[in-house]
Amino acid sequence: MNISNWLSAAMLNAALRNTAFTPPTSIFLALYTSDPTQADTGTEVTGGGYTRMPIAFSAPAVEGGKQTVKNLADIEFPIAAADWGQITHVGLRTAATGGNLLWSAPIPNPKTIQSGDKPKFLKDSTIVRFTQ
Repeated sequence: MNISNWLSAAMLNAALRNTAFTPPTSIFLALYTSDPTQADTGTEVTGGGYTRMPIAFSAPAVEGGKQTVKNLADIEFPIAAADWGQITHVGLRTAATGGNLLWSAPIPNPKTIQSGDKPKFLKDSTIVRFTQ
């Protein structure tokens, strides 16, 4: 996943400038029809019964030499009441609405969500790791 500009600045300020950082109390998985980018400029799905879904992560563990966390349970979105479009990216956000983007990533196999579909992300399929 790609770290957002907002989170990068917050982490650098906290670690190197002794600036307080208050972590979010909950994290939400968001779906996008375009790349959210590190600047949080993508197009998130709206309407048709769409809502961000809460997501919880495992404790960090080293995998392949990198600190890694994974989602603890399946994440099921509501049944689409209208077409949502082709989902190309996911993002982790700090709030159910609004808030800040933390990380984002492209979906390996973009999927068009049509009315009646119910998107689901399986346990351990949403992975965040530090690459350096």
